[in-house]
Amino acid sequence: MATRKKKKPAKQVTFKVGQHIIYPAHGVGEVIAIEQEVIAGFDIEVYVVKFEQDKMTLRVPTAKAGTSGMRALSNDLILKDAFTTLKGRARIKRTMWSRRAQEYEAKINSGDLILVAEVVRDLHRTEAQPEQSYSERQLYERSLDRMMREVAAIRKCSNDAAMEDIIDTLTKARSRLAAKAAKAAADKEGNDNEGDEAAA
Repeated sequence: MATRKKKKPAKQVTFKVGQHIIYPAHGVGEVIAIEQEVIAGFDIEVYVVKFEQDKMTLRVPTAKAGTSGMRALSNDLILKDAFTTLKGRARIKRTMWSRRAQEYEAKINSGDLILVAEVVRDLHRTEAQPEQSYSERQLYERSLDRMMREVAAIRKCSNDAAMEDIIDTLTKARSRLAAKAAKAAADKEGNDNEGDEAAA
């Protein structure tokens, strides 16, 4: 008779007072206290997390911090990957906007810096591109704000400096991709003309 495997308990994650964390639905917050509270007759330890940008405070039971998706700030390697993601070509699915908007929303609320960077990359518009719709712009600004706050917290720099770096990375990448596309088009035209001349 096969013995049933015991389910491993979820790994407890611990945070310290003064530590910046990421909470999926709200982004960057700071643990300002660890307190004991009595909830439904039970003595429960909670992290008191302050979200400066939303002017709100959240109480997260320490035992549920891991399952809630609360995590430490991304490390330098993930930060580097996020900026590499920004440099890539926008990947726009040919599906209805409502479906794509749901996917973008899920990525923003995942709390994953690389997924947030994907939304920033896909919804970024250069001056030469068509204007964004209202809902596109809202999602773009939310993802940009979310990424900026985590970059600033990781680098311990101002929000403005983080924003400048993100926009600069996007702008340079778009210029490089546009130049590459123009060169490919010119090369193709040159080859086509050579083919026409050979045929003549």
